[in-house]
Amino acid sequence: MKDSKYKFWIIVMFMAVVILGGLIFLSKPSSGQYDEFSQCLTNNGAKMYGAYWCPHCNSQKSMFGNSFDKIDYIECSLPGGNGQNQVCNNAGIQSYPTWEFNNGQRQTGVLSLQQLSQLTGCPL
Repeated sequence: MKDSKYKFWIIVMFMAVVILGGLIFLSKPSSGQYDEFSQCLTNNGAKMYGAYWCPHCNSQKSMFGNSFDKIDYIECSLPGGNGQNQVCNNAGIQSYPTWEFNNGQRQTGVLSLQQLSQLTGCPL
C-alpha cells in the first residue's frame, strides 16, 4: 500500500513537471526570420498604420511573418470596422497601409522589404 502511494506521487510530480515545461515552452514568443530587420525599422522611426480588416495590411504583415510583432504598428480601425480612431485621424491617415518614416515621409500601399530597407537604411 505504501509503495503504491509512493509511485502515485512520483507519477503526479512527473506529470506536473511535464505540463509546466510545456507551458513555459509554449509561452515563449517564437522568433521570426526578420526580427533584426523589423526591430531596425522600429528603431529608425518607421511605423505602419493599418486596419485589421484591410487585406493589403494583412498582406504586408504576412511578409514579416512572426517578426511583425517588432514593427511599430498603429491600428486605425474602430471595433467593428466602423470608422477610424482619433490617433489616425489626427495623423491624417487616409488609406491603408500607410508607412511613416522618421523624416516625415509617407508611403501608402504594400511595400516590399527591399523598399523598406532602402527607405530606412535597415539591412535585410
